[in-house]
Amino acid sequence: MMYPHPIIAKEGWPYLALVGAVTLLVHYLGGIGWSWPLWIIFFFVLQFFRDPQRIAALGRDLVLSPADGRIVVVEKANDPYADREALKISVFMNVFNVHSNRSAVNGLVKEIQYFPGKFVNADLDKASTENERNAVVIDANGQIVTLVQVAGLIARRILCYIHVGDRLKAGERYGFIRFGSRVDVYLPLTAEPLVSVGDKVFATNTALARVPGLD
Repeated sequence: MMYPHPIIAKEGWPYLALVGAVTLLVHYLGGIGWSWPLWIIFFFVLQFFRDPQRIAALGRDLVLSPADGRIVVVEKANDPYADREALKISVFMNVFNVHSNRSAVNGLVKEIQYFPGKFVNADLDKASTENERNAVVIDANGQIVTLVQVAGLIARRILCYIHVGDRLKAGERYGFIRFGSRVDVYLPLTAEPLVSVGDKVFATNTALARVPGLD
C-alpha cells in the first residue's frame, strides 16, 4: 500500500531513531572505540528495513512473488485456508532480505485469517502449520490465490494492513514481517510454476507461476 517513505519501510523508522540516537550518544561520549558495535547494529537495522520500489514482471497471467528470498517449496498441497488442493510455492526470507510483502495478483480480498503459534525456523515445512501466521485469500478474476505470512525463528511480528473487501493490485504493498520469516503462496492446480527450489526471487520483480485466466 502507498506510504510516504518508499526507500526505508515505515516500520523501521522507530528502530532507526532509537538505535541511531543511542549510537550517536555513545560515539559522542566515548568515541569510535566504544560506539563501533552500535554502528554495526545501526547499519544492520538500516539494511533490514530497506524497501525499494519495484517494477512488476512483464507477461500475461503471472503470479508475482510476494517477498524477497529463496524458494524452499514447490509442490501440490492442501490449502487449509481456502479448503482445496493447490500448488504451494514458499519463499523463505532471511534477515538480509527485504521484508516488505506485496500482493502477488490483482484481486479482491475475500478472507483474512490470523493464527497465533510457535516460532520455529521458517525454513522448515512444519512452520507452515505450526508457526504464527496470517492468511489472505484473494479472488483474482475467479481464480483463488492465498498468501500466508509466516513468522520465523526470530520474527515476532506479522503486520497486515489490508481488510476484507479491499481490492489489491499486483505488486501493491500489503504487509511486513520483522526479522526473518516466510510467505506461502497457494495457487490453483492449473498453475504452471516458473521457479524451482533453491531459486532466489524478488518481490514483484519475479514471477512465481502462470495461471490461465488471471486478471
